[in-house]
Amino acid sequence: SYDMGRMMAFAAGWLENQSIWMHMSYKYYLQLLRGKLYNQFFTEMKGGGMLPFMDPDVYGRSLMECSSFIASSAFKDPSVVGRGFLARLSGSTAEFLSIWKLMFMGPNPYIINDAGDVEMQLIPTLPIWLFEDLEAGAKGTRDDDGNLVVSFKIFASIMVTYHNTLGTDLFDVPPTKYVVTMEDGSTVDVEGSSIPTKTAIQIRKLLGVKSIDAYF
Repeated sequence: SYDMGRMMAFAAGWLENQSIWMHMSYKYYLQLLRGKLYNQFFTEMKGGGMLPFMDPDVYGRSLMECSSFIASSAFKDPSVVGRGFLARLSGSTAEFLSIWKLMFMGPNPYIINDAGDVEMQLIPTLPIWLFEDLEAGAKGTRDDDGNLVVSFKIFASIMVTYHNTLGTDLFDVPPTKYVVTMEDGSTVDVEGSSIPTKTAIQIRKLLGVKSIDAYF
């Protein structure tokens, strides 16, 4: 029935109409994360739902190859069945970037305080096994104080390092301290969960900021 929507425009086994669609799986995982169903999200992720954790024998190709969807056996042309395709805008890429942002920065890295001024606040959603996963043989990196750390870049240039002094999952846990290092070697020490206006704007405009260390 055409009441089924645009899926009826596609041949069986293609896109919405009965394909094997990682695109839609990633959309589902993003909503788990937005809904704060963190245990379910990371169980799905590590259980083979997301590309780095899939079984390549089941996936049928290298894990370095991102397929938005795979043409299923419902497709009429047997030469196409099992081939992977990447749509021009795919959940396997666009939704993944949204997932990454929520995991590492939180939903609102810039906020407006009670005085109406902008501040920066990084609230990640990171399980402890992304810092160190001894069961998988992945030993973590530690700072000079022995705390597990993970690092990433914001705005393609500023290195951010999270210091997990708690040694636990960081689910909606704000930092207690930031150290912002400038390109001239000076530092701005911030006590509390958010970076004040002047420094927050410098970070956003890439004005001489080299790195950010956040302590939890």
